[in-house]
Amino acid sequence: MKVTAIIPDDLIAEAMELSKSGTVTDTLKIALITYIRSQKLKELGTMVFNEPLEFKYSSQELRDLNRK
Repeated sequence: MKVTAIIPDDLIAEAMELSKSGTVTDTLKIALITYIRSQKLKELGTMVFNEPLEFKYSSQELRDLNRK
């Protein structure tokens, strides 16, 4: 998709430096992928917080199973 956006040069320059990419397009791809991943992790954290994971086995039972 082709997009026109007005983004400050210093912001792009810093993002390019941190991402170590050679083009603005690659920099924006990296930034968007990173942002999407961080938001998904936040959602997952919220889900786990609201409904904690339950484990079927105790740590000793898992050790015993792994030794079989």
